[in-house]
Amino acid sequence: MVVLTLAGTLNDRGTQDPGSVRARATADTHRDGRGAGKGKRRAAAADPASTSTTTSAAGVPTAATAPTPPPVVMPAALRPSTPAEDKLEAVLGKWLHVAGPSTGALVFDLSDATELYGAHPGYGRPPASVEKLWTTAAVLSRLGPDARLDTTVLGTGHLSRGVWHGNLYLHGGGDPTFGDSGFNQVWNQGYGPTPNQLNAQLRRLGIRRVTGRVFGDESLFDHRRGGLITDYKADNDDLGGQLSALTYDHGTVMPHYNPATFAAHEFVLTMRAMGVQAVADRHDGTAPQDAQLLATVASPPMSVMLRLMNVPSDDLFAELFAKQLGLRYGHGGTITSGAHVIAQTIASNYGLRPTIFDGSGLGRQDRSSPEQIVQLLTELWHTRLGDQLAATLPTAGVNGTVQSIGFKTAAAGHCIAKTGSLDNVSNLAGYCSARGDQQLAFAFFIDGPENSTGFWLESKMLAAIARY
Repeated sequence: MVVLTLAGTLNDRGTQDPGSVRARATADTHRDGRGAGKGKRRAAAADPASTSTTTSAAGVPTAATAPTPPPVVMPAALRPSTPAEDKLEAVLGKWLHVAGPSTGALVFDLSDATELYGAHPGYGRPPASVEKLWTTAAVLSRLGPDARLDTTVLGTGHLSRGVWHGNLYLHGGGDPTFGDSGFNQVWNQGYGPTPNQLNAQLRRLGIRRVTGRVFGDESLFDHRRGGLITDYKADNDDLGGQLSALTYDHGTVMPHYNPATFAAHEFVLTMRAMGVQAVADRHDGTAPQDAQLLATVASPPMSVMLRLMNVPSDDLFAELFAKQLGLRYGHGGTITSGAHVIAQTIASNYGLRPTIFDGSGLGRQDRSSPEQIVQLLTELWHTRLGDQLAATLPTAGVNGTVQSIGFKTAAAGHCIAKTGSLDNVSNLAGYCSARGDQQLAFAFFIDGPENSTGFWLESKMLAAIARY
């Protein structure tokens, strides 16, 4: 049995309008996609394709797969197979044959350190949202599970008899959970700081009126609103909002507003409701260096936010975390800089070199192989960071993007996994507790069939490994 400590059940949701939140009992779906290559069961060794060299977003040469495969006690091809392995091979081979030639898979027995099944596991393919496993591992490694992101109010001027003579700046720290309490209750399971908390602090300082303007300050990150799939232009369909260092209600905007000015507008509305007179400027602004810190609120801990990202597969969260990594450890708050930090972290910590261009996996240029993903899961198994990563994943047949995968099969409640999909790309990777008490790591990459067919096939395969 896979046991995760979750604070409530996170439901999948639509992304057209943050104000219209609906449960989707399906895997996350994005646009784009095709790949190639499938082979027979084999020892855990890289495919010839895996040795080709590509270039990462930062211009760093990267291989299409890991430099070393998952460790094995004895290669599968060199040892006698058991009846259970033969049965598993037959079942997985059957479903992969149905999926077509453009597939890759690897199943690894963590308990016995043995490969159980492989089909072109070293071939790099678009990982789609399985990319978030790289992002999660890098965020946990660099920032840690207890890290929080601050949203602050800064002021230029002075306070006299309840009047703030000067301007205020609502400064964003890249927190994707900042917003209205009612919205957060539905979208973020009640997590996330609110403007009311900031305004309560301003009132305690004695501020009742602001003579200047209230500006939204999104200067921490770049101003690109979308990801690679739209050439960084606004992408509400996939992201469910617009990217900014200062987002409100998951990057919601209105006509004539950007995320930062919309956040300032909503902040001022709550100020007025709480008895503080103020006016929001229609333009964003950057707080001067000598601005005073007047109020601050913190995000939930990163362990919670990563769960809010992975269970429903939230792309806006992923790209904001990539920008956060780029800001702190790279060359600025951009997706490209963050992708470079993620790639560096994965290469340094695990010797793996997938091609990483973003944090979400929406980029069609991203490349990972089942072998790389299983290697990561193997390296993390029963480590502190690995336990933290596992706690962010949804449970098959129970919640999130895998709620309908493995439903009413042996996999339900016994496997945790990250989905990934673009048009005609259906990927699934994670851990399973099999019936024989074996702990398994797996990755299935299916290119070609429609997503509904791809995830139906992976549901069959997940049930098969859970019965092993």
